[in-house]
Amino acid sequence: MTVFQLLMLGASAFFAFKIFQHIQTLQDPQPSSQDDSENAQRSADAFSTFDSSSLIEKGDEALEGGDLQKALAIYSEANIKEPNSAETLFKMGYTLGLQDRDDEALDYYKEVLELDKSNTYTHQAMASIYRKNGEFASAKLHLNALVDIDDSNPITFYNYGNLLVDMEHLEEAKKMYINAIELNPDFVEAKEELEKLQA
Repeated sequence: MTVFQLLMLGASAFFAFKIFQHIQTLQDPQPSSQDDSENAQRSADAFSTFDSSSLIEKGDEALEGGDLQKALAIYSEANIKEPNSAETLFKMGYTLGLQDRDDEALDYYKEVLELDKSNTYTHQAMASIYRKNGEFASAKLHLNALVDIDDSNPITFYNYGNLLVDMEHLEEAKKMYINAIELNPDFVEAKEELEKLQA
């Protein structure tokens, strides 16, 4: 290897390291005006050679590898490059939810619903967070929205049954589990929960 090739290899490694450092510390900026927003967009375009779909793929890889902070940073960069993407906002919310940063996750999920009121994944995720935090009325609101959007999803009825058990509305919960089983006769978890209530 020539001295020139070694220098080029070193320079490439240095820039790759700097990009890695940037991705590790990147945060989603909150522009205060239209000019700030345009500057943020230009900065993102100038920095990264990746388009938003490539960044989403890299974020998904980090998420699958369990590196939630890195995934969130990459999704944030994708959100800068292509603002108002329901997919990106959902993934940011989901990643925050995995870190028990529920309030932040809900903020992103609300943005998703502003863009797409029928986003079933977002309604499911919000219902789950609200149920976990004992905000049963809010959880029920999202589960009702899910039934209105698609009344053929057994998971919705199963989750609704679980919520009703938490609320101690056991007869209603049984009906939800029965609905889930009717839609999916092999739904083992729904059968188990129904058996507990019938015992």
